[in-house]
Amino acid sequence: MTSKARLLAAAAALALGAASAQAETLTIGLSSEPSAADPHFHNLGPNNQLRRHIFESLIEQDENQLLTPALAVSWEPLDETTWRFDLREGVRFHDGQPFDAQDVVWTLCRIPNVADSPSSFELYTKAIVGVEILDPLTLILQTEGPYPLLPTEVSTWGIIKAPDDAQDLVFDPEGCDYAGTWPETGEFNTGALANGTGPYKLAQFTRGDRIVLEANPDYWGDAPAFERVVLRPITSDGPRVAALLAGDVDFIENPPLQDLPRLRDNPNTEVVQGLSNRVIYLHMDQYLDDTPGISGVDGNPLKDRRVREALSLAVNREAIVDRLMGGVAVAAGELLPPSMFGANPDAQPTPFDPDRARALLAEAGYPNGFRVVLGTPNDRYINDDRIAQAIAQMWARIDIETEVDAMTASVFFSRRNNYDFSIYLAGWGSGTGEMSSPLVSLVATRDAERGMGGTNRGRYSNPEMDAVVIEALRTVDADARAALLQQASRMVMEDFGILPLHFEVTPWAFRQGLAYTPRADQYTLAMGITKVE
Repeated sequence: MTSKARLLAAAAALALGAASAQAETLTIGLSSEPSAADPHFHNLGPNNQLRRHIFESLIEQDENQLLTPALAVSWEPLDETTWRFDLREGVRFHDGQPFDAQDVVWTLCRIPNVADSPSSFELYTKAIVGVEILDPLTLILQTEGPYPLLPTEVSTWGIIKAPDDAQDLVFDPEGCDYAGTWPETGEFNTGALANGTGPYKLAQFTRGDRIVLEANPDYWGDAPAFERVVLRPITSDGPRVAALLAGDVDFIENPPLQDLPRLRDNPNTEVVQGLSNRVIYLHMDQYLDDTPGISGVDGNPLKDRRVREALSLAVNREAIVDRLMGGVAVAAGELLPPSMFGANPDAQPTPFDPDRARALLAEAGYPNGFRVVLGTPNDRYINDDRIAQAIAQMWARIDIETEVDAMTASVFFSRRNNYDFSIYLAGWGSGTGEMSSPLVSLVATRDAERGMGGTNRGRYSNPEMDAVVIEALRTVDADARAALLQQASRMVMEDFGILPLHFEVTPWAFRQGLAYTPRADQYTLAMGITKVE
């Protein structure tokens, strides 16, 4: 071969290598599968994680849940009830249509009209009572009263493109007057309406198999490191780790705790981890007199604070953290870690005291205990099924005979929303990064008009606590708002209205040559995965 031919061959190989690297596919093994590609269908971690690849918010949150510009380049309060958002120029949806303020109006109108939503994003839009478009890139959002959380709540929902027949649609908090048909979730899953502004486009959504994303070549921000991303739901821990070790996937979330040492020791894999905002908790039916799943006694013992305290005292949280979580968790005394906004820095977990628990049960009139069914997912949270089984054993020691009813997350959430459980184990990650999120969602008295109590499936109700939370939500001064949230949290904890167990410490594992910064929201974002030499 002549020197010229060798040079041409080398150049061709270099070009081929560059093209191959540019088109490199990143395969991620998911521990939990999104239930839909619809960004507004289900306020659930796996869904919100997927949404951020395809649909963007006016404001986004970084790995520490600090607010950063996205489709809005700036925002400011004009007064206590009026916020101005300046939108980003030159942004286009995946189909090439330009983004403007009318798309925000359409999104706000659509969120309350999502059919069969298991957990609605209306929680994060209820405060908005008025929208004014000053020009295509200048938007005014109005609230009924002072509402300092508005920018944070705006960061939790993604923007979809307004159809042609909604270009003159006017926002109405009582219900937008739209004569057409609201988008159906299935249309997002097929890709027909999966039209966002994000760094990735949806190429395929096949439940139980894979989600395929392709890089958006016209993205306004930094181009992601990978042209193609395949998200594979591998909900069983062993097969997920095996897939990483075999090279079938490049990156996995939530590797099982028992495998972390060997993944760290393996020269071909790395592990990173960080404290999350997700609390694992027990919720109890405090509403029905004849509650499902409790037997051996008359009525509903969970309505008695002493019984709820006994159940909490009987749980050895430190043992769960040490033995089941391998230390990759922190025992919880509240619904948010003490370092986050509105949490009490001195909050302590309920101490393990089975003797005191038995005394409280006897005092409440249940000296011989009772029988209960504990509902739990078995594939949603780290060791969720094993934790439930451990709690059942702990409660058995105080004569609470407990049967664990474990099931896949999709079945669990459906049954939970139908109030099938007297007691259930679940988790909550604060979408706002402050205490108002779990208080409003998990323990506030259910009030659809106010957007409160949307995930309060135990139907706990404390009007005095509600009043403190409502006051916090309209308090602009940050220090005063934090103090109110701390007060409301103490009220719930003293009432044992909900039983926090621990905060998850989230691990990720991946092949050598990649890097990832742990996120407090636990999201696995392909655009956050980078290549390293």
